[in-house]
Amino acid sequence: MNEEIDFIIDGTKEAMQNAIVHLEKQLLKIRAGKATPSMVSTVLVDYYGSKTPLNQVGNINTPDARTISIQPFEKSLIQEIERGIMNANLGFNPMNNGESVIINVPPLTEERRKELAKQAKAEAEDSKVGVRNDRKNANTELKKLDISEDLQKGAEEEIQNLTDTFIKQIDETFISKEKEIMKV
Repeated sequence: MNEEIDFIIDGTKEAMQNAIVHLEKQLLKIRAGKATPSMVSTVLVDYYGSKTPLNQVGNINTPDARTISIQPFEKSLIQEIERGIMNANLGFNPMNNGESVIINVPPLTEERRKELAKQAKAEAEDSKVGVRNDRKNANTELKKLDISEDLQKGAEEEIQNLTDTFIKQIDETFISKEKEIMKV
């Protein structure tokens, strides 16, 4: 083909890959019964006036499948960490023992599992929309090029194949997450 077409295809592939990466990050936030440090990855703590990610003000670990423990680097941050967790609206009730903040992760009910599966499906659908938009943008860019109809058709087919591949990958990622969520 030509360099302009290759540039458009490479850019489209990269954009579609970013949709997958974004989906995986979003799905990490959806808990599936077992406590993980990523469950509190979105928590921001007021650290001397600036909003700071939780993992930068303390060590986060999971001593068992139902507990998240946060050991602050400074004891004075315990209240701020608890407030940050409450403000993040994750449905957790943090407690402290004077040394660290402890979160007991409640087991998921069947209803909650279905809700989380719906949430995961919505994230997957958003990613599919993103991939389709990337396809549309690439095809629009191709139409602006002064190239033969055969070259354009070939490039459009390649972009469609990329789209199909990434949509399939999104579906597989969602199905895997759904199984994880629904497993008791």
